[in-house]
Amino acid sequence: MNRDLIAVFEYLEKEKGIKREIVIQAIEESLRAAARKSIDGASNVTVTINPKTGDIDVFSEKEIVTDVEVPSQEISLEEARKIDPDSEIGQFIDVIVTPKDFGRIAAQKARQVISQKLRGAERDVIYEEYRHRVNELISGTVKKFVRGANLIIDLGKVEALLPMKEYPKTEKYQIGEKVLALLMEVRDTENGGAEVILSRSSPEFVRQLIIQEVPEVSDGIIIIDKIVRDAGYRTKLTVRSTDFKIDPVGACVGVRGNRVKNIVRELHSEKIDIIPFSNDPVELLQNALNPIEVRKINFNEAEKSISIVVDDDDFAAVIGKKGMNARLNSRLIGYNLSVQRMTDYNYALMLESNERASTDDPTLDEPLTSIEGVNPLVFYHLEDYLKSQEQTMTLRSLLKFSPAQLKSIPGISTEIADQILEQIRKQRT
Repeated sequence: MNRDLIAVFEYLEKEKGIKREIVIQAIEESLRAAARKSIDGASNVTVTINPKTGDIDVFSEKEIVTDVEVPSQEISLEEARKIDPDSEIGQFIDVIVTPKDFGRIAAQKARQVISQKLRGAERDVIYEEYRHRVNELISGTVKKFVRGANLIIDLGKVEALLPMKEYPKTEKYQIGEKVLALLMEVRDTENGGAEVILSRSSPEFVRQLIIQEVPEVSDGIIIIDKIVRDAGYRTKLTVRSTDFKIDPVGACVGVRGNRVKNIVRELHSEKIDIIPFSNDPVELLQNALNPIEVRKINFNEAEKSISIVVDDDDFAAVIGKKGMNARLNSRLIGYNLSVQRMTDYNYALMLESNERASTDDPTLDEPLTSIEGVNPLVFYHLEDYLKSQEQTMTLRSLLKFSPAQLKSIPGISTEIADQILEQIRKQRT
């Protein structure tokens, strides 16, 4: 019995999921090529392997003749009948011609071919087992590190690759540690095999975690429209409900936040923002920034850009660490996003107003009877204030106002002052 070969069969069956018949067929094909080279002049050489004992037999087809002239291709009737009593002249018969040293020679010559065949068989098993599981969550154990910080994950029957770029920099792993990841793809390798590629950085990983945790998502009641992610730090996603009775954000968060807490725990405390979806990019941006109030907004569809102004105290939160929050919001709404502090905006507005007020344009000195978009009562307060300062209500006099001066006038709040300045800047006489 060839115990080594039997051990190979059993290992490949149990550990790799490769059927014994496939392995035997691969080895037989490779040994056939080695046998032809080992037996000079032999024709129609075949190799058989006993699946139970692992014994290898080499057969050569020979013609039954009266007088043997070419021993490698012919056999006498007497010798043939020792194999098959019904043999007749002119027939062909398979004769065992296994060389004495064939085991050593064949193993040496066929090793490379066998390796290629087995890689092909293993590739087929990998494709059959995993190709239809792309975008599923799959768990395994860290087996080793290769080429730096790339991880080999033991999935049981096969080993998968978790590339360094496919897991957050904030995550560190040890040999033997359990890992849950997304089965991202199954791809061919350069040596003819196949490998399973995993990911923990993909936005799809977060989607699958939510599907696993929130039944309403897996049932199609809640739709996740878009996910943007800076893996390891923050994820933003938009959700909507097909049932008006169900709050999509509340369902994803769960009672006392239990659902989202489980997801955050798996993501190693990565922050998750769950945002109500809107087809309107401006409304979607406001949803993403809630509860921060956007003071000014400029939407440019042609340039695919949105500019906003926020209070100074909110600026850092809107931008985020190293601009991450603004970048993610920009990707979420699909528009270039620029953010400005209110003081910077007002300062730029004041410079523009002062520059305009210093021009020789005579229309700036024409008396005003109203300001478009400004309440008549507010206009009256302005006019009354200017009279008290012995000034006339003109665009030039208004352009010289600073936001602080406007706010100091009775009846004019911060919001109204901003509105007046905005309207004055746009106004033409």
